[in-house]
Amino acid sequence: MPYLGSEETVKELKRALSNPNVQSDRLRYRNVILRVIRFMTQGLDMAPLFMEMVKASATVDIVQKKLVYLFMCSYATLKPDLALLAINTLLKDCADPNPMVRGLALRNMCNLRMPGISEYIQQPILSGLRDKASYVRRAAVLGCAKMQNLQPNAEIDGAVVNELYGLLRDQDPVVMVNCLRALEEILKKEGGVVINKPIAHHLLNRMKDLDVWGQSEVLTFLLRYRPRCHSELFDILNLLDSFLGSSHSGVVAATTRLFLSLGSALPAVQSGALERARGPLLAACNAQSRELRFVALCHVQQVLRSLPGHFGAHYKKFFCSYSEPNYIKFRKMEILVELVNDENVGTVLEELRGYCTDVSPELAQAAIFAIGRVGQTYSEKCLSILTGLLELKQEQITSAVVQTFRDLVWLCPQCSESVCASIAGCEEHIQDSEGKQALVWLLGVHGEQIPGSPYVLEEFIDALKTEQSPAVKLELLTATVRLFLSRPAETQDMLGRLLTFCIEEECDMSVRDRALFCYRLLQCGVEEARRVLGGPKSDPSLGVIAGRPEEPINSWAGDFNTLAPVYSREDWAALTATTGGSPSLIPLVTGGAAQADLGSAEEAEAAGSAAAAAAPAAPSPPGPSEELCLVSGPPLSPELFERRWLALEPSRRVSLDWPGGDCLPETLQAALQLVNIQALALSRPHARPWKAYLYAHSLGTVVLAELLRDTDAGGLQVTLKQDPEREEALSSFLTVLKTVMQTLGNSSASLSSHD
Repeated sequence: MPYLGSEETVKELKRALSNPNVQSDRLRYRNVILRVIRFMTQGLDMAPLFMEMVKASATVDIVQKKLVYLFMCSYATLKPDLALLAINTLLKDCADPNPMVRGLALRNMCNLRMPGISEYIQQPILSGLRDKASYVRRAAVLGCAKMQNLQPNAEIDGAVVNELYGLLRDQDPVVMVNCLRALEEILKKEGGVVINKPIAHHLLNRMKDLDVWGQSEVLTFLLRYRPRCHSELFDILNLLDSFLGSSHSGVVAATTRLFLSLGSALPAVQSGALERARGPLLAACNAQSRELRFVALCHVQQVLRSLPGHFGAHYKKFFCSYSEPNYIKFRKMEILVELVNDENVGTVLEELRGYCTDVSPELAQAAIFAIGRVGQTYSEKCLSILTGLLELKQEQITSAVVQTFRDLVWLCPQCSESVCASIAGCEEHIQDSEGKQALVWLLGVHGEQIPGSPYVLEEFIDALKTEQSPAVKLELLTATVRLFLSRPAETQDMLGRLLTFCIEEECDMSVRDRALFCYRLLQCGVEEARRVLGGPKSDPSLGVIAGRPEEPINSWAGDFNTLAPVYSREDWAALTATTGGSPSLIPLVTGGAAQADLGSAEEAEAAGSAAAAAAPAAPSPPGPSEELCLVSGPPLSPELFERRWLALEPSRRVSLDWPGGDCLPETLQAALQLVNIQALALSRPHARPWKAYLYAHSLGTVVLAELLRDTDAGGLQVTLKQDPEREEALSSFLTVLKTVMQTLGNSSASLSSHD
């Protein structure tokens, strides 16, 4: 916002710039220009001084030229007609004997965002590409990319591309890296710059001449090259080995990603690279920059998916500091949970207990939930800590502990007795809906073990008119009916009052429908109600599914040193799909699709590079196809699912092995949801034929599935439909579905053997 009196200031500066006495004194003239720049940065409109500033560019003073060029670039879009008057001065400076003046003029001429500038800058850029001074060549190479950016729909100039390919062998390392970036921008629609064997070997030999930023760029581009034999592969790895010990985290991350990519068929090479990168990753986790710390922690989590014990000896590095922001503390607690073992479980739990009393309610609850996840393996130690936290009688702590108790009871049946003895009196310190739902569920499912459970539920029923959460009311209906089946004498009266209120006075239709369902179910008889609502009180098999198995390194190697670990692969894929993300950040497909245009691109390069023409690159060996994953997407209503199912033709029919026995619908549905497969409808466990309808999203396509089981001895018939068609998505869906079925079968067999 311009300051008061800006018009007078502009007039004063205009008089000073036009004063011959000021112009003759170089120091006074520069100080006036400095005042103009200062006022410009403070928000005053200095556009009326454009002509005077253009005249000031005709000087041999480099500092004054920089200031004037900064002013011209800032106001060129506002004064395009007047900016054309400065073109002659800039063109004259592009031919100045001083290389600093030539490079400065060329760089600022390319920065003038105004119509018709392309015809003026083309010839100076071509001349700058052949300039003797490296500074001018640096500016000219970047100018090629800017010129293409000014005319995105114009045809690519083959002469410029050939010139840039030739400059990849420039003596100046900065010019070489700038050429890579310029070619990547110019050839973006054609797939980017082509890296063949001569270029790759040249870049590798020049690595030591580059600064850390140039090394990171070159290592990213080398991901596109695939060695032809193992001998060449190990030569490249030996050349890059020293960069794994670099002091710059970006270079280490880029080198590690290249090792993981080149060693996709050599697990020992990948493990060795991650072993070497462990130290720099730990150092980055304690860096001064918070953003760098967070990104490093995300990459540590990624490594732990394949190597769970990789950072086990350094678990204390992930203890939270008081001054750290919450988003870093959350990530560190997640890592600590994954690093827990028999040796450090006591120390880690003590550390997590200290976070439970943090001043931030969100952080305190996250620490309690982390203790609960550890409790799935070390239940006794965690139960004692959680029970002690209840004595604090703080609202957010009590709510989180009760929610953790609910999950522990479901996954670890041996905890039921201790939990039931601990939750007495908790209802007085819970105000949020999530905590109320957890407490009500415990009272309904395990009410026979809790002496005062009917009276606690009665307090919730008496306060029903003031309850705002429909989810709490739904849980209260189910819990009260369940408790009625085990303790009818104490529950009958309050159940009647609850059903009467929900049917006659409740405004929420979902609550009213649930109440009508419970009422009609009880009319069918107690035994029928017990058969419907008296399901299992725990399901330990879910602990087997929830415990994430070790993943192969290749499943995430392409995401290393990108933003995928920060956003998650699904969100980053969606983000780059909508924004057309930078090719240097998006993992490239190494299969046949990525090599389809290799020959034509190399022919274009060979026209401008004698070395490339002498040794044309051979097609790279086929690599693994791009891994697709199932992602969470918008839910499908039953009506929309039915319309799509009837309109589509079957894409594939396969037969899968049934895990054995009758799988509980809750168990199957929970297992599928863990892998982002949504179950729309399932038959009862003993029904024949048994059917289930599923759907999932996978990077822009929707997969619909029907599961059919006719007989007890028969397998599972799977019919798949898809919109739109994408073969890789079908294969990904089937792979995930097979894994879930096998896991359910193994856990069922394990539980049967224990029984």
